[in-house]
Amino acid sequence: MSGTSVDAIDSALLQCTATDAKILATHEHPIPIALKRQIAALSHSGSDEIERLGVLDRELGILFAEATLALLAIAKVQPRNVEAIGSHGQTIRHRPPSNAATKSASFSLQVGDPNTIAERTGITTVADFRRRDIAAGGEGAPLAPAFHAAAFGRAGVNRAVVNIGGIANVTMLEGCELRAGFDTGPGNTLLDHWIAQHHGEQFDRDGAWSATGRVHRPLLESLLTDSYFHREGPRSTGKEGFNLAWLASHLSAFNGLPTRDVQATLLQLTCSTITDAIARYPLTVSEIYVCGGGSHNTHLMNTLRAMVSPATLTTTTALGIEPDWVEAATFAWLASRTLKGLAGNCPAVTGAIGGRILGGIYPGANCNFTSDNENN
Repeated sequence: MSGTSVDAIDSALLQCTATDAKILATHEHPIPIALKRQIAALSHSGSDEIERLGVLDRELGILFAEATLALLAIAKVQPRNVEAIGSHGQTIRHRPPSNAATKSASFSLQVGDPNTIAERTGITTVADFRRRDIAAGGEGAPLAPAFHAAAFGRAGVNRAVVNIGGIANVTMLEGCELRAGFDTGPGNTLLDHWIAQHHGEQFDRDGAWSATGRVHRPLLESLLTDSYFHREGPRSTGKEGFNLAWLASHLSAFNGLPTRDVQATLLQLTCSTITDAIARYPLTVSEIYVCGGGSHNTHLMNTLRAMVSPATLTTTTALGIEPDWVEAATFAWLASRTLKGLAGNCPAVTGAIGGRILGGIYPGANCNFTSDNENN
């Protein structure tokens, strides 16, 4: 998959059984700068969108296929020995029911043509995971909590799993039971865009720049007035809701703030919305595990750790999966469930009217089928 940060394509090779999902190999595949710009341009309305979308869909399909083959080369595994690819693709727009004028106007769109992936790799590909949940009245996100419960649940222990990608989401586990999962708001997206705008860097390494600033409380309070942070129940969001234009609308009342103080405030926003969401949910957790790119931000992790005490906070490495590969593993696991005819969504998380088998199946050369001519 490629997440909202659009930093790379993360791919993981999994061995899935009825009770376990073991990562055998991983690979981070670069996304060319030109493609990143195309993705960014299509993340908001513009001219000639259909043409640009069609081209990007094919180009990303080719790139996802290349990422798959590179992973298999590292693992020394032949494509014919792989059951399926689970491809999340790249989200271009996410308009869930909680952020749409009507339920029928809600949608989620990911690109990275699965036909191209299946053709180029020869491997059956499962893709388009979110739209069936939305068709059933759900948010289409987050989908990772079901995998979090399967991989990280433990009887007798209440845990929260926090994924900090471009957007942050939280999974609440009571023992092995999935109680809730929801997007909390911005994770890295505002931090990344702010440092890119002012320093030309892709991300704030270790949170070093934010650590030099001071949290501006009035700005933080203004940011926290956004209605999303006060919603209850199933909810999801994306860069459509939290972006530099959104930030600018709040900054207009605070002229002259040092840019490093804005960065420090944005980091505090991420931490505050995560911890507030965990605290508001009626389940006391004693252990919190972080995955996603935000797990590498030392200042962010230290801030979170102080805020959630006495609960402990560390990364999912302690549970057996490195934080960078949890989401890629999620979609391999979801593809496995699709092929077995099992539901991949969790209605308590997304708000769908029921469990649904997610995704479409695009047969590859490894799929056993017979043409009509051969039948005749």
